[in-house]
Amino acid sequence: MKSITREGDENRSLTHNNEKCIGCGICTSICPTNSIKNGPILPIARGLVDMDYININKNSCCLCGLCASACPVDALEFKIDDKNIKEMDNYPKWDKDAEIDTEACVHCKACETACPQDAIKVARTLPRREDLVLGEIEVDQDKCINCKICEELCPGDAITVKQTGRETYETVVDEDKCVYCLVCKRACPTDAIKAVCSSCAYQDTKLDVEKFKTSGNIVLNPDSCVNCGWCEEICPVDAAKVTKPFEGEVVFEEEMVCKGDSCHACLDVCPCNAVSITEGHSEIDKRFCILCGACANVCPQKGIQIKRTKINLDNIRSKSWQNRLSSLTTGK
Repeated sequence: MKSITREGDENRSLTHNNEKCIGCGICTSICPTNSIKNGPILPIARGLVDMDYININKNSCCLCGLCASACPVDALEFKIDDKNIKEMDNYPKWDKDAEIDTEACVHCKACETACPQDAIKVARTLPRREDLVLGEIEVDQDKCINCKICEELCPGDAITVKQTGRETYETVVDEDKCVYCLVCKRACPTDAIKAVCSSCAYQDTKLDVEKFKTSGNIVLNPDSCVNCGWCEEICPVDAAKVTKPFEGEVVFEEEMVCKGDSCHACLDVCPCNAVSITEGHSEIDKRFCILCGACANVCPQKGIQIKRTKINLDNIRSKSWQNRLSSLTTGK
């Protein structure tokens, strides 16, 4: 992290966290003193160069805090007397959010798998197999002819035919692995296997369903979350809710001939996994796009337009700040 500090009646500091930065260029476009410049976004995103996404000129920066207020991923932190301006009443507040209802969550881990920023972690405790599948199984060793048909067919690898002597064998069932599917019983040519499933759907046995519930904990890290909406879209029980930082749309220039797989710059920089290459050209899924503008920054043909109609940033009290921020939504 790199910081700029200035002492006076107020001690001010601006810190850039490149680990959180997505190279969207919003800070560069609204800086009133043109003190912030983009680095080589695409080579940085591809890991070809070790540089920060932005460079801040400490000599011209006026430490106003506008860039930190407008950064949609909190990659810039602005403090006055060691207090973050996001905690101050007279500075703007984002109306973006991501939350997961822990009561509704079933700990399926779909959101954890889908999250492009690894911002979600799910720890779960599953019920014991023996609490879900109950039954009895027994092998009559006198009838068993050691054909190994049961061993070969068992889907749970629960049956082993062991040689116990020169001409003696024993068929052993590992009841920790057995799911009482009865395949072995049906396949045995000598009816040597007796088995019954007492927890199958067709049985009348009433089991303690409380044992069947998963338990666990889910944590959404707001420092990593970019409010892309993957968790909300993929959650099977509607436990996740997301409010994005911007509203609007992404438009491709009609005359642009997208290079698709031979370029894929937009795909490489997208922090939301919203870009895919389909039939030789890029497509942006609006369900997951946060309209950050990183793709537009790196498109070599300048063929991507970010048309924001609204920025979900409230409590903007300064008229000059309103004017600067309005430049983010001029493309209506």
